[in-house]
Amino acid sequence: MPPEEPLYERDPEAWRAYLAEGNATQPRKRVGADALIRDAAGRLLLVDPKYKPDWDLPGGMSEANEPPTETVRRELKEELGLDLHPGQLLCINWVSPHGPWDDSLMFIFDGGILNEHQIAGLSLHDNELRAFKFCSENEAAKRLRPYVWRRTHAALNSLRTGKTSYLQDGYR
Repeated sequence: MPPEEPLYERDPEAWRAYLAEGNATQPRKRVGADALIRDAAGRLLLVDPKYKPDWDLPGGMSEANEPPTETVRRELKEELGLDLHPGQLLCINWVSPHGPWDDSLMFIFDGGILNEHQIAGLSLHDNELRAFKFCSENEAAKRLRPYVWRRTHAALNSLRTGKTSYLQDGYR
């Protein structure tokens, strides 16, 4: 008796249904993507969200099936009116479950150095943000939550070394 053909050959539609069933039972992760944006003096662009107590990097949470680079583009446009193509991936941070949240993957991309014209064009475009500001690294370390500063610091190191950082809860 010859061996039975694999399902993907004998019944491609049944094979796709089998894969879809497996996909439906897989865990889902929240994904967020931020941009490390600087001015000519090397200061970091931070935003002050109304819905949490600390400042943050510009960016936000991905929508369903949205690539992290598109998340950054969308969020920068929606919140600050900035049309920017994110550059190199600087840092990825796996964040363990905490409070009401499941685990997540947080990306930081190089947002480059804004020129004076781009900076002058920045403005608050939605109700999520209270303010934005360019900050020195020392000031950013004080304004950002400690775990956000750890991944921001790792992203800054990645800019200097050219090597992407992988973190777990903000640590190597």
